Amino acid sequence: MILFPAIDLKDGRAVRLVRGEMASATVFNDDPAAQARSFAAAGFSWLHLVDLNGAFEGRPVNRAAVEAILAAVDIPVQLGGGIRDMATIEAWLAAGVRRVILGTAALEDPDLVNTAARRFPGRIVVGIDARDGRVAVRGWAEQSDIAAVDLARRYADVGVGALVYTDIERDGALQGVNVAATAALARAVPIPVIASGGVASLDDIAALMAVAEAGIEGVICGRALYDGRIDPSAALALVGSAARDGATGTPVRC
Repeated sequence: MILFPAIDLKDGRAVRLVRGEMASATVFNDDPAAQARSFAAAGFSWLHLVDLNGAFEGRPVNRAAVEAILAAVDIPVQLGGGIRDMATIEAWLAAGVRRVILGTAALEDPDLVNTAARRFPGRIVVGIDARDGRVAVRGWAEQSDIAAVDLARRYADVGVGALVYTDIERDGALQGVNVAATAALARAVPIPVIASGGVASLDDIAALMAVAEAGIEGVICGRALYDGRIDPSAALALVGSAARDGATGTPVRC
């Protein structure tokens, strides 16, 4: 299972929000590239980046910070936030982003997702951010009537590399990951699922690993890494020991 440390970008700095509220931002590092180097040095094999300003504005905003991160580390990066047209997808992939995450576009522009997934197999990720099981878009500011599982099923056979499933009510709140909902979504579609939102301890990672056979690829970790609730070496050792024992599964977002 892969642990994805998260770097959420707001106004050029690495921050964490609580339940997606921009006013709740806590700045953890004024230098996102330095934060990326720290995660890489700790042994993480992926980074998860979100352009928070871009998610609200519908276009890339923290481009300089993302480019600095790409220049600072050699590990693969997946990026979401404000990516809503083919030109932006192509530009980020050309710049060195390994996978781009489409959230709002996944709900509002399925043709874009289908075309991009077929053109760039395995490099397009669908981000499904849900509140009470219903998809929210535009930086979680707008709530839809579409169920998360119904949106996921739209992309079951177009070549999407993964789904990132975020429980908005738990994101940044350190209330524990929604294992049941994540596993249910993973079982409903043939696409690997990355869990996000609420990871507070090693117990959350272990709980996801226990149901990894459902199709859970990984987990994204944010605040718990930044405030020391999760020790990177302990988390990586936990995942590594499971891999040595033959456990299945892929990435986890902390």
